[in-house]
Amino acid sequence: MTGALRTGGGVRVLLLCTANVCRSPLAEVLLRAELGPGTDVDVSSAGVRARPGDLACATMAEVAGVAPSGSPARQVDPRLLQQADLVLTMTRTHRAAAVDLAPAALRRTFTLREFADLAVLAAGGTDLPAAGSPGRRLADLVVAAPRARAGRVAGAHDDIPDPHGLGPAEHERAGAEIRRAVAVLGGLLRDRAASSAHAG
Repeated sequence: MTGALRTGGGVRVLLLCTANVCRSPLAEVLLRAELGPGTDVDVSSAGVRARPGDLACATMAEVAGVAPSGSPARQVDPRLLQQADLVLTMTRTHRAAAVDLAPAALRRTFTLREFADLAVLAAGGTDLPAAGSPGRRLADLVVAAPRARAGRVAGAHDDIPDPHGLGPAEHERAGAEIRRAVAVLGGLLRDRAASSAHAG
């Protein structure tokens, strides 16, 4: 991707976790809600060790206060990764697994928390347009984000631990981390010119 939208379509975001029943479905639902209807960003999710057909975790949906994803779990494969313009994973292990499956996706594959941080750095240090659709802004951020890595220290803080099978407190913690990262992206992808006019 060169920073421009696909011909005749939007930017495709693929969210990855382990089983595609807890973290990535929540991130999918929250990112769609942040962007709103009719956006030119297509959001989907999958798992690196999913059991196709499994349903989303009801505990996560309950503690996060969202309707559970109606889509059954699906296993990621090279085709999904090749089709995605941006791959956002919940951990560095998921990111490595994605790149192993599709090495060409390296420069557009990040953990969710990593990309949220890099997007903030990129938005502050480049000539990203003040206005534009979410898809166009996201396409620009995907191109700019790798260049912002020098301004950020990577590490274990990039991971959102798996709460599946654990108690509500662990689900709440993971859900809050996902919500924060998604909110950062939502703020960057909405039209800043429109937001400024509304604020004024």
